[in-house]
Amino acid sequence: MNSQLRLSFPSAGVLAAVLLLPLSAGAEKEPGPAVPPPAGDAAGESSPKAAPGKGLEDALAKLDLPGVKINIKERCVDVESTVCLDRGALELIACTRDTKEHESVIMIEALPKHVHTALLLIGARPGNPAMRKAINEEGTRWIDVPPRGHPVDVFLVYKNDDGKVVERPISDFLIPSDGEGSGAAGPEPGEKFPTHTFLFAGSIIHGEGEGPRKYLADMSGHVITIATFGDELLGLPGIHSHANGALMWQVDSETIPAVGSKLTLRLRPQFRPAPPKGPGPEKGSPAG
Repeated sequence: MNSQLRLSFPSAGVLAAVLLLPLSAGAEKEPGPAVPPPAGDAAGESSPKAAPGKGLEDALAKLDLPGVKINIKERCVDVESTVCLDRGALELIACTRDTKEHESVIMIEALPKHVHTALLLIGARPGNPAMRKAINEEGTRWIDVPPRGHPVDVFLVYKNDDGKVVERPISDFLIPSDGEGSGAAGPEPGEKFPTHTFLFAGSIIHGEGEGPRKYLADMSGHVITIATFGDELLGLPGIHSHANGALMWQVDSETIPAVGSKLTLRLRPQFRPAPPKGPGPEKGSPAG
């Protein structure tokens, strides 16, 4: 069974006191009974009833999340990033420094757990990465459990050749791979990457005994993935092989800014508009 753990997320006291948000990343995710997906996973959560006030913004300004900016009004998270690849097959959209820059579009300096914290603070809800679950006591039969989590739209924000700041979905920078693939039906030449929406899987908290647990994406560098690794912060729906022959997408050298370019990775969770309120009582009439 999943056990509740205390995590050393930055300024956790401030988060709890001001936002009253549980750090749901503090639950260790083990291959066990799958938790039902949060309501609204397919189309996003409903927006909170009240707009954030200045007190909330002031509290967030005190958080120490290097390389991560929370935009409360826009309901998005901005992460400082650098283009690290302009050609070659991809396993990831984003990784951390000195991990998988050779197969990722961008690299971030921030810790994945800080990005996780920022997404929690604007109302996104994590689910789980893909995993395998034993279905008998002997542990000889297993099933694949697909990933789940709040849908998050992924964009890159940068200055174009005219010096204008533009925001473009990550799908604009991916094209079908030149490789022959694994025999499975792959994308056709010129086909567009099918989505810029990824699931907030939330990686995995791991560790035994006393002391802080480890956030696995901090160690692996798996921030946003196309292939399935099982410890990613954000990933695609379904399960996708990362064997060399199965990598079907590559970075588009014609659209991606030059390697070394600084830009912003923007993560925008999907939220449904709050349902309209019904008509209130007429003036002078009793409320109940």
